Amino acid sequence: MYLGVTVPLVGLGLLFFNLVTPYNEFRLIRDAGDVTDPVKAAAGKAAAYDLGGKLIGQVLVLASAVYHSLGLVDLIVWGLIGIAFQILIFYLFELLTPFTVLAEIPRGNVSVGIFSFCLSLASGLLMASLISY
Repeated sequence: MYLGVTVPLVGLGLLFFNLVTPYNEFRLIRDAGDVTDPVKAAAGKAAAYDLGGKLIGQVLVLASAVYHSLGLVDLIVWGLIGIAFQILIFYLFELLTPFTVLAEIPRGNVSVGIFSFCLSLASGLLMASLISY
């Protein structure tokens, strides 16, 4: 039952992560296969790091919630909190940096994508450790 809840929550997280950015991460990742365009290739890498970090961060929260939850409703609540937390961290990153993250990733700034990955991983680990009863 827990697997039947967590897998859709992961899909929901990916959907929300893709909807809250002005660019389509999946399209950027797909278009990175065009090796004749170095900007597209770099943008795909940056988007893959960014989205992959959010995915891992969310899964860390879900794994902890599976272990600590009192039931399926509790798991769903923590899963939704984990999704919201990943989005919040991304926009705090956008707000606190001297550059525009939302513009840098589609431009192919892989360094921004990697740093976003690290922030998502760290925040997911922090959120996962906070789940206890």
